Amino acid sequence: MRTLSTDAERDEAAALVQDRQRWLTMRRLPVPARADVPALFRDPQAKPAGLFEDGLLLACMIPQRAPALRWGQGSCLFLSCIHTLPGRSDNIIQLITLWASDFAARLDLTLVRAEALVRQPLDDDPIAPFLQRLTDMGWDVRGSGTGQHDERVARLELIAEQRSGLSALITCQVHEPRSSADSRSIA
Repeated sequence: MRTLSTDAERDEAAALVQDRQRWLTMRRLPVPARADVPALFRDPQAKPAGLFEDGLLLACMIPQRAPALRWGQGSCLFLSCIHTLPGRSDNIIQLITLWASDFAARLDLTLVRAEALVRQPLDDDPIAPFLQRLTDMGWDVRGSGTGQHDERVARLELIAEQRSGLSALITCQVHEPRSSADSRSIA
């Protein structure tokens, strides 16, 4: 897992986002209404991060520290705009879950939060099986409502936990999310 620091890496992430959105659309699953999501990943100020395996970008997201959310109390690591390589999301989400829990703990945060787009009541929504898999991985579904980008979302929380052996599976070179331009890498 590392911060996407080059234009080429950020362009690759934008392409992954577009591929994932097409994949979701073909399956009639919710996609962000915002047309500029790929542009977020091209912006170096956003400090997007990516999960790589053998040089292949498997997932991308924008880690944020304590953003202004309409839900949840207290500071957290918020994983915004998570997109995974189509067809490989289960194992990727499990790796992201392990990494995010550990990364948040190393930042002295107690929670990781994220949002998943939904259209209907959570138990009826087409992504209900995905939400159940997240629950099985340790995420808590905290209901639904308006999300960070003014869309209907399932609200997700994960307890931060240091995982001492994780570095054997996932190396971390993600910059600490901050509100200022001053960022440092957490290794």
